[in-house]
Amino acid sequence: MEVDAGAAADRPRRLHADSGLPDRLFRGVARGGGGVVLAVMLLVGGFLTFRAWQALRKAGWSFVTTAAWDPDAGNFGIAAVLTGTVLIALVAIVFAVPLAIGTALYISEYAPQRLRRTLISTVDLMAAVPSVVYGLWGLFFLQGKVIGLARWLSTYFGWIPLFTVDGADPHDPLATATVYTASTFVAGMVVAMMVTPIICSVIREVFSQAPVGEREGAYALGATRWGMIRSVVLPFGKGGMIGGTMLGLGRALGETIGVYLVISPVFAIQPHILQSGTSSVSSLIALRYGEASKFGMSALMAAGLALFLMTLVVNFVASSIVARSRSGATAE
Repeated sequence: MEVDAGAAADRPRRLHADSGLPDRLFRGVARGGGGVVLAVMLLVGGFLTFRAWQALRKAGWSFVTTAAWDPDAGNFGIAAVLTGTVLIALVAIVFAVPLAIGTALYISEYAPQRLRRTLISTVDLMAAVPSVVYGLWGLFFLQGKVIGLARWLSTYFGWIPLFTVDGADPHDPLATATVYTASTFVAGMVVAMMVTPIICSVIREVFSQAPVGEREGAYALGATRWGMIRSVVLPFGKGGMIGGTMLGLGRALGETIGVYLVISPVFAIQPHILQSGTSSVSSLIALRYGEASKFGMSALMAAGLALFLMTLVVNFVASSIVARSRSGATAE
């Protein structure tokens, strides 16, 4: 009995922590919220698949390879609009990422403390501006201002297929400028203004979390402020910059009204970003929704399903990059 008592005394006691009612309620609400989000996404995907099934069954794989859009004639696909969607989003990212990184660096590293709150609020407010306002701004103001830049790019870099403009004569001063309007280039710049605040907010938050010890160590070794940023802040925030860029790309892929107001829709694969005429999946849905027949509506739902899956993949990759990076959920 004494041996058994001694062995029982050496055995570690089981600890049981009572989390309490508030913690249990919070855990239940958090799990319920996450479950609701997943359920809504599944419902959206299921609804789009159900409504698109008729068109997908008829088109088959040609739905991905066909550029024309005439569902009632049986000749329809998303090759053209998907190409335009990706090109507009990539142009937007090319403009938005340097602007977002520069703004985030200034706010987190250079701006005076009394000005920092104002700049943060201003950037956040830019994300709340309706997309139709950006679209009107791009249509009536920006488009006329960038024609000269587009003409210069096509004149000196027209040997690159991306900057080729069919029908443009750079040596004719009286040549019409309409070949440069309503292009992927203009639409991408408009979308860039919409996604810049999102990318900037993510990157600024990441930069502000750079370790103070490593910052001070860089200064102690004689680094300038830019040297400290280059050796500490930028490497620390690399994952966050990539994740913020991907999140902005996901927003750019689904932009509708801003693009719809600027572009001139064409249903042909248009790889020349400076040339008038392009299209996107979201603008196609906005353009054809009111006049679509029952089968045409199914085809539009199929296009929406493709856009939904593409943005879902982009955002999932972005979340994974942020979570696995040093500037994500955990730090070294």
